[in-house]
Amino acid sequence: MAYIITDDCIACGSCESECPTNAISEVDGKYVINADECIDCGTCAGVCPVEAPKPE
Repeated sequence: MAYIITDDCIACGSCESECPTNAISEVDGKYVINADECIDCGTCAGVCPVEAPKPE
């Protein structure tokens, strides 16, 4: 199951640089996760200061 980034995202970018599959990108000032590339590792959730990434 892929992760999603909730509306709690503050667009700090910490998750994007840590994603091992480069599944996270910025779109219109918010970060999104490409579900097809997400390997459900949880690295993004571990570095997020506001706990925006959640399992879908």
